[in-house]
Amino acid sequence: MRIDIPEGADPIPYVWGDLVPEIGRAAGAFSLAVYEHTTIGLREFEAARLRIAQINGCVFCLDWRTERAGQKVEDGFLDAVAHWRTTDAFDERTRMAAEYAERYATDHHRLDDAFWERMKAHYSQAEIVELSMSIGSWLAFGRLNHVLGIDSVCVLPTARGA
Repeated sequence: MRIDIPEGADPIPYVWGDLVPEIGRAAGAFSLAVYEHTTIGLREFEAARLRIAQINGCVFCLDWRTERAGQKVEDGFLDAVAHWRTTDAFDERTRMAAEYAERYATDHHRLDDAFWERMKAHYSQAEIVELSMSIGSWLAFGRLNHVLGIDSVCVLPTARGA
């Protein structure tokens, strides 16, 4: 861990709340809004979120699975995300979400007209903006947690094995 956490303190609330309370509250509200107000389907949402988690290397984000109405993505979904180009587990919207997340994080200068044509064939303008904001939050906050080393102490052991 790169930030000194007082003994007994929970790392994420300490870093996000105690060290920078105003910024941390705003960041936390934005992070929660992505989950609470999304209109994107669970599979597309998780494909984009997990692709960013893979790129960031955020242990917490890789361990987490979003749940909606008691539903989560199936076991093996994380592996499918890593192979989004070739997996037969994805429909085109899910594949586009994973591709967009990857390109947003690693090659955003090369999002060309051909890409946007394909994207607009599967997503509305509002969905594209929503997915862009979601990806931006995961990229920023997952990377922040990983860079500061607080992701490795906040792993959810139930996400993988349960």
